[in-house]
Amino acid sequence: MNLVLAWILVANLVVVAAKLAAGLHSGSMAVLGIAADSGLDAFNNVVALMAVWIAAAPPDAEHPYGHGKFETLGALAIVSFLSITCFEVARSAISRLLSGAPPPHLEAGTFWILGGTMVINVAVTLTEQRMGRKLRSEILQADARHTGADVLITAAVLGGLALVASGWRQGDAWLALVVVVLIAYSGYQILRDTVPILVDRRAVHPDRIRALVTREDGVRQASGIRSRGRPGEAFAELTIHVDPEAGVREAHEVADRVERLLEEEGGFSGVTVHVEPAAEPADRADAGGGSRDRG
Repeated sequence: MNLVLAWILVANLVVVAAKLAAGLHSGSMAVLGIAADSGLDAFNNVVALMAVWIAAAPPDAEHPYGHGKFETLGALAIVSFLSITCFEVARSAISRLLSGAPPPHLEAGTFWILGGTMVINVAVTLTEQRMGRKLRSEILQADARHTGADVLITAAVLGGLALVASGWRQGDAWLALVVVVLIAYSGYQILRDTVPILVDRRAVHPDRIRALVTREDGVRQASGIRSRGRPGEAFAELTIHVDPEAGVREAHEVADRVERLLEEEGGFSGVTVHVEPAAEPADRADAGGGSRDRG
């Protein structure tokens, strides 16, 4: 994954340099806004490299469940940087609208540069989506959404700049505000995926786990089912109820089979199974009591 992130970092640096040059030359607030957004992409790649490096560390005494949430925190850090971008671009755009600043100076080269950055961003997005699914990486998937949003934002800015070039004097500032809204939505999508993991929302519905577990021979019932974590690295804990006449060795063999089942078919990386004797049916207990009375 580090190799993928390093390649993406280089591509983002090229995009930043191109957009920044175009923005400074033209004086376009919208272009400078998307340049800042791409700059955060590059900075986010650095954060991602650090987060993935930490997350790859094996479990230790201080972190018995591993370091996977450091990658989730890295994705959350991306949202913080996006918020700063939104604020700065919005502040500058509103200032330009209120002051009645002159429109930017647009040339054909500006449009060609932005078009070239779109091609690079499309390639980056497709690579991150494919590798994110393959590696089950939140960082890559979060950054893929952000880079994909960059493509749409750049396309919108290109269309808007064409209107500015045709005479819409305040169009550049309004385009910058549209960029802010699109960036904010990208941040919302990342929050929607990362916050549930940080607050330990259940990873899998208990009914799905129960359906898997009760298929196993020797399991009469499952209760106390809990799960947490991100896809591919989730943990589960549950209690299985077995035949009360089963021996200790037999009960633990059933528990071992349940653990393997949930890891192989349920996709869990760690499973804790507690064993309890199943309650006797009422009619059976009554029958047993009657026999003892007759004895």
